[in-house]
Amino acid sequence: MGITKTEHFTDEQNELAILAKAIGHPARIAIIEYLLKMDSCICGDIVNVLPLAQPTVSQHLKELKNAGLIKGNVEGNSACYCINEVGFEKIKGFFQLVSNYIDKKKNHCC
Repeated sequence: MGITKTEHFTDEQNELAILAKAIGHPARIAIIEYLLKMDSCICGDIVNVLPLAQPTVSQHLKELKNAGLIKGNVEGNSACYCINEVGFEKIKGFFQLVSNYIDKKKNHCC
């Protein structure tokens, strides 16, 4: 989808697409799972748990942060990251809508 086509969709649809794209890579899923498991802000050791180079991990963190799925502070050479609940609430709302539909329509479709 070209950049100019996003204007034909609602702000909410465009925002959900950005969030979905951000979690559409296995490395980003692994980062999110790690942050959830640690249940606190993580400073610098994400690279140690992934089979990726530091610049690659940094790029994935940047994508997650730009999408609003993680929060982070950079002070000097140290960066700390944690889950941004607001971004995941938006995803949760969308999947709850889908889940409600599935619950109501069980076995009533092809």
